[in-house]
Amino acid sequence: MSISIDHLDAQIIALLSENARRGPVELSAALGVARNTVQARIRRLEESGVLDGFTPRVCLPRAGVGVEAFAALALEQGRLDDVIRELREIPNILEIHATTGREDLLARVATQDNAALQTLMQRILAIPGVSHSNTTLCLTTPLSYRVQPLLDQVTRAAGWGRSTPRPDLGTGKG
Repeated sequence: MSISIDHLDAQIIALLSENARRGPVELSAALGVARNTVQARIRRLEESGVLDGFTPRVCLPRAGVGVEAFAALALEQGRLDDVIRELREIPNILEIHATTGREDLLARVATQDNAALQTLMQRILAIPGVSHSNTTLCLTTPLSYRVQPLLDQVTRAAGWGRSTPRPDLGTGKG
């Protein structure tokens, strides 16, 4: 189910993104709205699938997983579902995206070191249906996955759950 979100929804998501442990009372105080409003908004965002869970952010290098890479995989025609099923069984696969272009899949992978990455790539290439790979090492991540600037942009004119925007938005005034 797709829903329309407004700027209040975006601000709730922003505060939860900063600290998912914030409760409705703290959120309502920070946003200047009633606790029941916050609870209803969160429930609606969860039920619609806009909020898809709350998970901790893990710093992989600090957890001993120092190598991240992107593996672009070309597949034999008709093997997409089979290959994805096999890739899901490999713990080192963090994400898989179906893509257009020369390669069919883009997988974000992580290993302890380069030797483990080589072993992982050999395992991936041994999957029936994978015909070619192109691996790119991730040196740093100057910008991690984010959605808040986009949500702020698309909800800027959507108001604050009322017919008019909250007066202090974008003015720097309280």
